[in-house]
Amino acid sequence: MLRNREMVETKLQRIAEKARKEDECRFTSLFHLMNEEMLRECFQELRKDAASGIDKVTKKEYGEKLGENLNALVGKLHRMAYIPLPVRRVYIPKPGSSKKRPLGIPALEDKLVQAGLT
Repeated sequence: MLRNREMVETKLQRIAEKARKEDECRFTSLFHLMNEEMLRECFQELRKDAASGIDKVTKKEYGEKLGENLNALVGKLHRMAYIPLPVRRVYIPKPGSSKKRPLGIPALEDKLVQAGLT
């Protein structure tokens, strides 16, 4: 049997193919495809030293109550109540220049949702 995330990726590929072939077809949400098991896999793949977003929640802190946090996130996704937080903006140096460029750092839950949809 395919792993959960692989099944979702297959479904996303079929949805993308249908969208390419049928211009009149509209999709309002893909959140119903996400579940706790898939988001747990996404969580495991996140870098442990990744920068925290505007909410300042680290991977370690989120992982301390991972089951509860993922259950709540899936509930918000399925109720269409999930609202991503604003991205934390930092400026990093441009290579070979004294100028800086903006870098957006999403909150940890937003990273999980993004990982689940890519």
